Amino acid sequence: MTATDHRASRSTDAGDGRAEGAWAVLLPPERLDAERLVHHDSLELPGSAGGSRPRPGDPVAVLVDSPPRLVALGRVTRSGDGLAVAYTRRAFDEPVPAEQVTLTGPVGPLDPGVFRQLVDRLGPPAPRRTWLVSLDLPIEADSRAEAVRLFWSYVQELGPAELPAFVSPSGDELAMQAFVLGAEANQDPEEDD
Repeated sequence: MTATDHRASRSTDAGDGRAEGAWAVLLPPERLDAERLVHHDSLELPGSAGGSRPRPGDPVAVLVDSPPRLVALGRVTRSGDGLAVAYTRRAFDEPVPAEQVTLTGPVGPLDPGVFRQLVDRLGPPAPRRTWLVSLDLPIEADSRAEAVRLFWSYVQELGPAELPAFVSPSGDELAMQAFVLGAEANQDPEEDD
């Protein structure tokens, strides 16, 4: 158990299964990588003028465009000058086709039947398991404390675009795989494609 366990969403849909007042939210393209790379509890979008607006508690399908794909489910937590959606389920790594959704703007009403179809297409969440994730950097320093400070400086400076994180299922460390930018990455220079 870690200090971030409270962040794990165990919900199987966008709430209690009701989809009255469901909404589609289009994730801006520049936000997709940020949402894939770092666990966020919610999605905040600037407000838009006019038309009907989502209300707190309304279910939301978070989509990306070209072609439309479902990447998350959530519930509206704030509406007005900005929209905040608390994630209840994520599918950023394996988006679900959502060709039945017609997007006419960044936020729009979604037929409750279509919302339920998307939830069904997403299916049940995979069972949760424990993973070992590590980031190892050789650092030259005068002391252990200085090495730790340099480590965090490198992590902040280089980030997930340049630093491979290594992940394996707990108890099966031989299955370790490197990830860069949220995707598997070959780190063996002799096996370059």
